[in-house]
Amino acid sequence: MAEIEIGLGKSGRRAYGLDDVAIVPSRRTRDPEHVDVSWELDAYRFELPILGAAVDGVVSPATAVELDRLGAAGVLNLEGLWTRYEDPEPYFDEIARLDDAKVTGRLQEIYSEPVKPTLVTERINEIHAAGAVAIGAVTPQRTPTLLPAIVASDLDMLVIQGTVVSAEHVSKNVDPLNLKSFVRELDVPVLVGGCASYQAALHLMRTGAAGVLVGVGSGRACTSRSVLGIGVPQATAIADVRAARMRHLDETGVYVHVLADGGMATGGDIAKAVVCGADAVMIGSPLAAAVEAPGRGFHWGMSTFHPSLPRGTRVRVATRGSLAEILNGPANDDDGRTNLVGGLRTSMATCGYETLKEFQKAELMVAPGQTPSTALQHPQRGTDA
Repeated sequence: MAEIEIGLGKSGRRAYGLDDVAIVPSRRTRDPEHVDVSWELDAYRFELPILGAAVDGVVSPATAVELDRLGAAGVLNLEGLWTRYEDPEPYFDEIARLDDAKVTGRLQEIYSEPVKPTLVTERINEIHAAGAVAIGAVTPQRTPTLLPAIVASDLDMLVIQGTVVSAEHVSKNVDPLNLKSFVRELDVPVLVGGCASYQAALHLMRTGAAGVLVGVGSGRACTSRSVLGIGVPQATAIADVRAARMRHLDETGVYVHVLADGGMATGGDIAKAVVCGADAVMIGSPLAAAVEAPGRGFHWGMSTFHPSLPRGTRVRVATRGSLAEILNGPANDDDGRTNLVGGLRTSMATCGYETLKEFQKAELMVAPGQTPSTALQHPQRGTDA
């Protein structure tokens, strides 16, 4: 891809977000009820290509079980409030009542309570005991410490997740986690991320990971773009990682799943992420709007590894309905934020594709900015997002 000159001696690629692209219909259409949106990862089959993000305002043990019942899955943050406090409910109440000016400092105080390994095992077993697939997320820094508690539980899948996760971390203070040896020695599938480039994704795939999470600075509660200046628009990031997947498949014969993480609010966003190359998506804000969500109408990021940096922005989300309604409808508004799967199905059907893998072959067009119709629609919706 051609680079653009930013200034003398410095150039960069033009990148695109999901809002900058649109899916081109093909010559064939089909009925939405005949579209298959299921996907498989290792030994697990999911009817919906959606993972609830590993953030406290979205996934609790109870919502993980409910997402599983609906055909999706929830990823529990194993370094969150559920593993720091025996009863975290009062802290959720407090966070929801805090003034905006006090949120960042108080979140840092609340999350200064140590993670308790016994609670890690307890929460995982709680999900598994309900018959749901138990998926938990940890940061690379805490993975070795929490590994005994994870191994002692019935965890089905592990997510190693941070703002940016690399296969080659350099540290002068501690021995960094050797992802390659760790992933290959663990008995459960491991997903790793985030990443946002071809080279970084390829290195993560070569660790033996079953999937990579794509998304740096793309989520609504993420502060990476503003605080760190780091981020890649999501459409370009997914497409680059898709190319890395194809190279890895050619080299090894092993298919590594690509999961778009963040930056998706509607069924149309999810559809475009799939066409860019995603096998499934991880979403936070849309599910934080469910009545069952533990955040009480708020959503904030996964805890950062740095104690003196903000732990994501607390975002107020409007309650839109139950998890079932947000995923499968019926939709009572016209902004695409409820019945997410219905939007995905209809997009696939309109373009004539039957499966997610086939839908990845659809054509994309660069379409930045608003069309005349959307420019008229957006002011009617108010300020809620």
